[in-house]
This record gives sequence, structure tokens and C-alpha cells, in this order.
Amino acid sequence: MTLAYITCKDSKEAEKISSYLLKKRMIACANIFPIKSTYWRNSKIVHDKEYVVIAKTNNKNFKKLEDEVKKIHSYDIPCSLKINADANKEYKKWANKIILK
Repeated sequence: MTLAYITCKDSKEAEKISSYLLKKRMIACANIFPIKSTYWRNSKIVHDKEYVVIAKTNNKNFKKLEDEVKKIHSYDIPCSLKINADANKEYKKWANKIILK
């Protein structure tokens, strides 16, 4: 399995991206969390509130998922991180039935 870690400006965008990826059957599930982020922007350190989507997919779909996120994300440079993960057998079986390959 692969976890896609995607940061968003607010909960509305996180929900929009999650729903979009679910409807396209690129992910089996998404979790959305509020986070505090610290990063460089315009030569300054910024402290900001964001939301993160952790979406469960497979390795084959990550590149397509990343391309789709870029199309609809509000950020000029969206963060889409690929995290390799393992899951219990039953969960993997369930997820793989949902995710289009």
C-alpha cells in the first residue's frame, strides 16, 4: 500500500480533493487532520494552519494521483508525498477491491 500525504489550505479543499480522488477510485479511503505548518515562503519562515489528507492508495496509482491533485489544488506547488506502508491482509484486500488499477 501507499499513503499519499497531501497538505491543503483549509478543510474545504481537503474534503474536495478527498472526494475527487474517491470518485475517481484512485484511493480507498482518506483521513483529514488539522495541522500547524512551518515553512519557507518568499525568503521568510511562515507559521500557518493547514489541513492534511492522508489517502490510502497503491503504488501504481500514486503518479496518477499526484497529477490529478496538481490539476485541482490551489497551491502553486502542492505537497504530495508518497509513503510506502504495509497493512493487514484484510484491509489490503478491501482497499484493492475499491482502487481502480
